[in-house]
Amino acid sequence: MAARMPFISLMILIIISAGNYINAHEVPYDYSFTHECLAKPLKPQYGGGIAVNPELNEGCRGWSQTGNTKIGSKDGNNYFVASVINNQSSPVHKFYLHHDKLYPFSGWFQVSKGKAFIEAIFKTQTYEVTAGFVAAQEGCWTMLKGGIVVNASGPAELYFKSVDIDPTAEIWVDSISLQPFTQQEWKCHQDQSMQKVRKTKVKFHVVDNQGRPLPNAKVSIKQTRLDFPFGTAITEHILNNTAYQNWFTSRFKYTVFENEMKWYFNEKVRGVVDYSVTDAMVQFAKSHGVAIRGHTVLWEDRNFQPPWLIDFPINRSEEYRALTDSRVHSVMNRYKGQLIHWDVVNENLHHWFIQDILGKNSSAVYYKKAHEIDPNTLLFLNEYMTVEKSGDRRASPWKYLQKIWEMREQGYTGPLGIGAQAHFGAVMNLPYLRASIDVLDSAKLPIWISELDVNNITGSNQACYLEQIIRELHAHRAVQGILMWSAITPGVGCWRMCLTDSNFKNLPTGDVVDKIIAEWTHAGGVQGTTNANGCFETPLFHGDYEASISLPTVNKQPVLQKFKVVPNGKAEVVVVKICT
Repeated sequence: MAARMPFISLMILIIISAGNYINAHEVPYDYSFTHECLAKPLKPQYGGGIAVNPELNEGCRGWSQTGNTKIGSKDGNNYFVASVINNQSSPVHKFYLHHDKLYPFSGWFQVSKGKAFIEAIFKTQTYEVTAGFVAAQEGCWTMLKGGIVVNASGPAELYFKSVDIDPTAEIWVDSISLQPFTQQEWKCHQDQSMQKVRKTKVKFHVVDNQGRPLPNAKVSIKQTRLDFPFGTAITEHILNNTAYQNWFTSRFKYTVFENEMKWYFNEKVRGVVDYSVTDAMVQFAKSHGVAIRGHTVLWEDRNFQPPWLIDFPINRSEEYRALTDSRVHSVMNRYKGQLIHWDVVNENLHHWFIQDILGKNSSAVYYKKAHEIDPNTLLFLNEYMTVEKSGDRRASPWKYLQKIWEMREQGYTGPLGIGAQAHFGAVMNLPYLRASIDVLDSAKLPIWISELDVNNITGSNQACYLEQIIRELHAHRAVQGILMWSAITPGVGCWRMCLTDSNFKNLPTGDVVDKIIAEWTHAGGVQGTTNANGCFETPLFHGDYEASISLPTVNKQPVLQKFKVVPNGKAEVVVVKICT
C-alpha cells in the first residue's frame, strides 16, 4: 500500500527523557549542598546513614567523649561541644568500614568564637584519612561535604580538629552523616545521572501524507558532532609529526598547550618575546576546527616564572608590575578572540609569588585587566588537589570558594570559571571527587576539568582508574568539559600519563579513551525499525546528527534528515516528504 501513495511524511519528535531510576530498595546519591551559613543545621543527609544518633537527640549514644566535650542545646537543637585545647578535645564516633564500599560524608559545624577551618578525619588501624574541610564561623552553621574510601576493612574513629581556631573557642558539631554505597550502587548513580544530564530520548514517527503510521521503516542515525567538550593537551612536536597530527585530530576538538603559551616559553630571555611556535600551534588547531584553552597568562608558582624572573627582588614591585602588565597585554592581545578560555593567574591557592610582590588583591587586578582586554573569552581559576586529594587544605573546595568570594570583594565582578586540574595518584577517592564538585557547583560558575591525568605509579590500575574517573566526571551535571594532561614528546614521553607510545600506538589508557569516545559518539551508528505505530525511539548523547530513513516497499533513495539533540530541549518536529 505504501508504495502507491504520492508521498510519505517523516516526523522526528525530540523529547526529554528523565532516565532510568535505581531500584526502590536502593538509596539514591544526594547531590545537595549549600555554602550558606544557617541559623540551624539541616537534617543529616541519608538520615545519618550508618551514623548512630546523628543529631544528638539521644544524648551521647553512639559517641565517645575525649577531653572537654559535652552536649549543648539551643532552640531545641542538640549538638556536640568540644573545647579546643591543642586539639585534644573532640567527639568521637566509631564505625566499621569496608574497603570495597564508598562513603559520602557530611556534617554541620559552628565555632563559638571567630572563624576556623575544621577538618573531619577518620582514623583507621593503620592510617588517617581526611573526609573534607569546612570554613566554620561564629553564630551560624556551615555544611561540610566530602567522602572517604579505606584500603582495608576494619574499625575507624571519626573525629574533628582545626589548626587555626582560637584556643579558647569551641567546635560545635551536628547532623553527621556517613552513607555506605556498594560499587554497583555507585555505578548505578553514575549511569542514571549520565542518562539524565548527557542524553535525550529521540522519537521518530514515520507516517504517510495522510498521517497514517508506517511500520518497518529503517532508521539509521549517525552523530556528526558531540556536544560535550573532551580533549587533551598537545606539545609543539605535533607541528612536524604527521602520526601525532593524525592520532590527535581523529579524536579531539578541544585542546590546551602544555607549555607553549606560558610566559617562560614565550620570553626565555628578558625583552625577547617569541610567539612563533605558539602562533603555529594556534593555526594548526584552528585549521582542524579544534578549540583552545589559553594556559596560562601568569603563574603564581615562583619555580615556573621565566628564568630571568625567578629571583626578582621583592622590593622592586613597580618594576615587577610593569613586567607583568607587559606580559598580560602582550599575550592576551595577540590571541584575543581566538581562545575559548584563559587561565589568568595559575594556581593562586597554592602559591603567592605575584601576591607577595604586588599585594593580596593582585589576582583580582589581573582578572579585571584580562577581562578588559578580551571581554568575550571566559576567564578561569585553575588549581590542583581540589577534587583529587582530600587532605590538601590549601586548595580544598571550601578554599576555592573563598578565593572566588575574595576576588569578588576585591573588585573583580566579571565572568569566571572553575578549573579543577585533577591530577590523580595511587588513591582514587570517588566519594570525595563527587562531593567536591557538589561543593564547587554551589558557586554557580562553569566547571571544567582542565588537566586530567592518573599517575603511572598506579601501574596496571592506571587505565582502569582513568576510565572510572572520566565516567564519574562525565556523569556529574556540573562538569562542562574535560581536558586530559597527556601531551607527548616523542622519544621522551609525557609528564605523568601517556595515551600512546612514541609511534602513536595506543597504550591501555589510549584504548580507554577510544572506548569512551566510541560510546559518546555512537560509533557505528544507531539503527532501528519503526513499530506498528510507525515509531522508533532511542536515547542519544547531545550533539548534531544525521538520520537516514528508508522504506523497504519504496524503491527510492533514503531520506536524509539533520537534527540536533540538546539538553532540556523543547519538542521539535521535522516533516520530510518522499514522493513515490
